Amino acid sequence: MESRQDRPLTIEYQLRGNILNSYDVILTGSSGRIGSELLILLREAGLTVKPVDLSLGDDLGDEQYVTELFINNRASSLVNLFALNEHISKGATQAKTIWDFSLSDIDHYLHTNITNLFSVCRSFAKYNETASIVNFSSIYGVVTPKPDLYDGYLKHIGYPLSKSAVINLTEYLAICLAPKIRVNTVVPGGVLSEQSPEFIERYSKKCPMGRMALPEDLLGIVKLLIGNESSYITGATFNVDGGWVL
Repeated sequence: MESRQDRPLTIEYQLRGNILNSYDVILTGSSGRIGSELLILLREAGLTVKPVDLSLGDDLGDEQYVTELFINNRASSLVNLFALNEHISKGATQAKTIWDFSLSDIDHYLHTNITNLFSVCRSFAKYNETASIVNFSSIYGVVTPKPDLYDGYLKHIGYPLSKSAVINLTEYLAICLAPKIRVNTVVPGGVLSEQSPEFIERYSKKCPMGRMALPEDLLGIVKLLIGNESSYITGATFNVDGGWVL
């Protein structure tokens, strides 16, 4: 019987044909607040990482592009961080009531955060026979955003709708892709970035751990889920939120 020591650090995968590019991790949303830091941390941990981001010219809304991306780049794991989130977008429209939301904006959230995510996961699974997928949801996929945290404004309804759907999509894929491919969800807390001091104080008071998350707080769970130590875990949701959703 193969011992734990004999296994590689990451889940083994099989390549079809002669592939020029193979990695330990393909990281989507790699230029975002979490993704940019996670890219560095994973590489420092000795893993080979393929960064994928709109800012790098990667259009994950183009199904043909996504297909070609995974034909030409294989990996033992896929970590999905790409998402539309209006509160981190400059010039975002702020809403005071639900009547301020357009239906087309909701469609845009769902298409970006769910339809495109499904497309990415499905294409990755098609060209990687054994692997791990880690999808990122949000605390707002579990609990409702509170307006008092945002100076009385409403976080766009499309964000919690789509992020709650990420959890269900992950569970659906976990059943469909087992046993060769595992799929799990990480629910991160609010990550410290360029928020105002007032926002950071309000958030920290509501969080049992008394602070916002740092990107390095998420490294451990990602390394666990892409490694052999989690080889019997699939369809699970992991809250890394300092107790926010309690």
